Amino acid sequence: MTELIWEGKYVDGKRQSPVRVALPFQTIETVNESATDRTKNLELFSSGRGTEWRNRLIWGDKKYVLPSLLPEFSGKVNLIYIDPPYDTGADFSFVTSIPQSDESFTKEASIIEQKAYRDAWGKGLDSYLHWFNDTAVLLRELLCENGSIYVHLDWRVGHYAKAVLDEVFGSDNFRNELIWQRDAVGKGAKKSSNQWSRELEQILYYSKSQSSVFYQPYKTSAELTHTQLKEFRYKDPDGRVFKIVTLGDYSDESISAMRAKGLIYKSSGAEYKKYYLDEFQLAIGSLWNDIPNLSHGLNPERCGYPTQKPETLLKRIITSSSNENDLVLDCFVGSGTAAVAAEKTNRRWIACDLGRFAIHTARKRLLEIPNLKPFAVQNLGKYERQAWQSAEFHKGGENGLEQQRRHEVAYRKFILDLYHATPISGHTWTHGVKSGRLVHVGAVDAPVTLADVKAVAREVWKAASSAGVERKAAADILGWEFAFELNETARQVAAESRVDVVFKKIPREVLEKKAVEQGDIKFFELGALSVDSKQKGRELTLKLTDFVIPIDDVPEEARKAIQRWSQMIDYWAVDWDFREDTFHNQWQSYRTRQEPDIELSAKHEYEAPGSYKVEVKVIDILGNDTTKTLDIQVK
Repeated sequence: MTELIWEGKYVDGKRQSPVRVALPFQTIETVNESATDRTKNLELFSSGRGTEWRNRLIWGDKKYVLPSLLPEFSGKVNLIYIDPPYDTGADFSFVTSIPQSDESFTKEASIIEQKAYRDAWGKGLDSYLHWFNDTAVLLRELLCENGSIYVHLDWRVGHYAKAVLDEVFGSDNFRNELIWQRDAVGKGAKKSSNQWSRELEQILYYSKSQSSVFYQPYKTSAELTHTQLKEFRYKDPDGRVFKIVTLGDYSDESISAMRAKGLIYKSSGAEYKKYYLDEFQLAIGSLWNDIPNLSHGLNPERCGYPTQKPETLLKRIITSSSNENDLVLDCFVGSGTAAVAAEKTNRRWIACDLGRFAIHTARKRLLEIPNLKPFAVQNLGKYERQAWQSAEFHKGGENGLEQQRRHEVAYRKFILDLYHATPISGHTWTHGVKSGRLVHVGAVDAPVTLADVKAVAREVWKAASSAGVERKAAADILGWEFAFELNETARQVAAESRVDVVFKKIPREVLEKKAVEQGDIKFFELGALSVDSKQKGRELTLKLTDFVIPIDDVPEEARKAIQRWSQMIDYWAVDWDFREDTFHNQWQSYRTRQEPDIELSAKHEYEAPGSYKVEVKVIDILGNDTTKTLDIQVK
């Protein structure tokens, strides 16, 4: 068999398989779920009967998300659409604006996103093909027998990807190559250019078997151009408009049948077939030149993602290759177009992305949909650490557990040195000390979780107790990324443990050798939220009064536009009855391009007296979240 070979496909003559680390999903937020549905799902869960279906927006690397979906969804996904990175280096960046100003800036990829990009392109085309092949293998396993997959690519890697897909899905299951003409011919081509313009993208369409679902889409009369409409210049006595076409190779029998139905038009002794405007249907082919790109940010759909695709494009794919209530999967969700299109066409969906801001953007777009069905926001918890540590700190000569231990020690010492802390040994969760405070260094490719904070707090308190009163029970927790649910809840855990905890973000500059050599590394504390509450009977009013967050990720020229703390808030939501299971979004306010202002207060009336915990979640313009919990007594 002819096949495409890349470095790493075979090791010692053995074909390599994708990583299959199945991790448990954690629901960190439910959106648009009513109080009744929430109670019902809690009862179902506690009884062991399972909860009702919820669409799922998952924050995590598809390398771990896809294997983790297999236990539940192997052979159950009806349609997959993916728009993977094209080797542009900008697939994880996004453009964000400063509210109440004319300034905007590009937020670069996070450390985890940069790592994912290096995993795919670190060794050039070979590593990309290996990465793409692993993805395709897992996606095929998730597809049901009559399911289909659409892979959106361009001129850079499309031809290589097709060879991989032929091998994974079988060349017999290749259905078609769809060409999307995203721009008018020649648009963007410079007069001085020495090549043809690039206005086309390709979508490779495969099925898992020969029995795939497909419904031919048609254009209707409403989609005709002015020139096409001019052809319908004839009219019956009853006013029906039609155009005429030659009879071609119609048989005499067919012509007689049409004549009997009044479908024949005579002119100058010749006969023609009538084609009525109100019955017009034109099958859509494989060249899609009727869906314009979302260019220059003028389209109201535009969210700032350079790779964002139009809803019309995804609706065409979804409606042609799935039925209502079928399950649609997109593991490169970006701005959320596939999830939005699936929701609007009454399909179930699972949408995944590595980028925190992508999840936030998709959530906001979904909230714009009338009668939105409830959905869950999930993550995967801890990721594997060894890959980055091995790449950055491997010295050779060690094997197995000893190698892993040395990698971890070297990595933590590297971070502690930059933080000007002294490494310590003999502890599990604390790795250094600075000014009397113990220091925890979070894993590079995993967010710091609530479970991590609890473990650190226990260890810090134990160390302080054994040392006597002269040692302060305090800790700095350093992390590259922090789990969605972390800030306020984790602070409460630390307070209950009588440990002073400060969270600080490890900046991406640590990967830049020049910045490290020049000593330009700064660790910034996570945001802090202030909320006032007022009660009148059973009515509770919340008002945001302050929000402090380091804005060093914002370019210096854009910082000047930030005059008020409220400009840093992009979205906030409230769970009026937080039960420490997951955050239930029961009220929210957020900015859009059409509605750039945001409410800073919210009201809620409780049905019954009692003690309530109120959880407030704020997401800033960088996509980071901060939470705060209030204890409320309703009389």
